Amino acid sequence: MTRTAMILSMAVVATWCWFGPERQAAARSTSDSRPFASRTVSCNEVIDQLRTGRGGSGGGRRVILGVVSVPQAYRPHVEPTDRRPWSHFSKAGLAVLGGSPAVVVSVPRPWRNRAAIGWGNLPGIYTTLRIARCPASTPAPWNAYAGGFFLRSPSDCVPLTLRVGSRSATVRFGLARTCGAG
Repeated sequence: MTRTAMILSMAVVATWCWFGPERQAAARSTSDSRPFASRTVSCNEVIDQLRTGRGGSGGGRRVILGVVSVPQAYRPHVEPTDRRPWSHFSKAGLAVLGGSPAVVVSVPRPWRNRAAIGWGNLPGIYTTLRIARCPASTPAPWNAYAGGFFLRSPSDCVPLTLRVGSRSATVRFGLARTCGAG
């Protein structure tokens, strides 16, 4: 092996180690037309601890399955991303009650060509996220994560499936559009 080939090989290995498979896949999913399938959001991606899952004095957040806090059903703000095909984004925080089992958040299969999600600090567009079991802090036991919804259109009515252990629920979000119940 020539010296140049050896240096190139070492650079590839170093890059792989630094930007492991999960980070590489996340980077691909931000520019690819298909969202990346899934990843686990770790405890070091918590951006804040909250006292309540209901959203403080103003309220408006919904607590699902007793451990997942999601935004209100109607989200008026959807912003253009200047990226195709995921041309729009709606910022929406998510919180999970500390100490609860891992939470799986997913876009139902029929919706995956219209909507995707991304929460946590690793950039990427996903169809499924597993929020790891993280400890609670006192007196603010709810762990908050930044992120939101990616859309191919300026508005939509998007369902998400939330799963905690063997229990699951489907929650709907009107993103820059009001949606009927159902």
